[in-house]
Amino acid sequence: MGGAIARGIASGTNHTVAVGSPNRHGELDTLQSQFSSIAVSTDNADAARDADIIVMAVKPWLIDAVMDELRGCIDLSRQMLVSVVAGVDLSHLESYAPAGTHPAVFRVIPNIAIANRQSMTFVSSKNTSESQINAVCGIFEPMGRVMVVEERLMGAGTALASCGIAYAMRYVRAAMEGGIELGFPARQSLEIVLQTVSGAVAMLAESGEHPEVAIDRVTTAGGITIKGLNAMERNGFSASVIEGLKASVTK
Repeated sequence: MGGAIARGIASGTNHTVAVGSPNRHGELDTLQSQFSSIAVSTDNADAARDADIIVMAVKPWLIDAVMDELRGCIDLSRQMLVSVVAGVDLSHLESYAPAGTHPAVFRVIPNIAIANRQSMTFVSSKNTSESQINAVCGIFEPMGRVMVVEERLMGAGTALASCGIAYAMRYVRAAMEGGIELGFPARQSLEIVLQTVSGAVAMLAESGEHPEVAIDRVTTAGGITIKGLNAMERNGFSASVIEGLKASVTK
């Protein structure tokens, strides 16, 4: 995720990017070879010291150790702290600053499609101004869509957009398998389903219609579409999707 964010910033904004990681071989070398505008370092403090915005993209169990490493060389009274670390709330991020101070902290949840610049990214914040929120949103906007939400909705956003990527792919797989059973070769079936889903998304995005309104334009009385929809509902289609999303919401 950190590499995808760095690539998106370097290729889609005018920000200067510095990336720190103890592991020189691997992602750092790849980033440096792809983007001359990205400065890389095996010293996290070196990467963060002069930054206006510090983006933490580490495993959840590493964030405390990394922040301890940075504590003496960053100044959260002037630097904004952005975390894409799952499960770390704004109060926890605020605790990294000296007692009695109120640092500008952000939680950001992208999804895996950020690597394709098609992420649905959620942003919540604390102790922030409108200009600071705009600055952080501006980092992620070239990589998809960004929505500012209350922190209480971050778990729901994760279920709907991050887990939702897998759910959408499961529909694609199911429809592809249905196409194979109907007689199409696997590759052609997948091509058909991908284009159909892409077309449905484009129609809704352009028209702004409620999905049910668009569905009504496809169905006719006694026709094959309504028969198919009703068969899916009898087998729990909508209920299964809703229950899956509810089961995915983090506490």
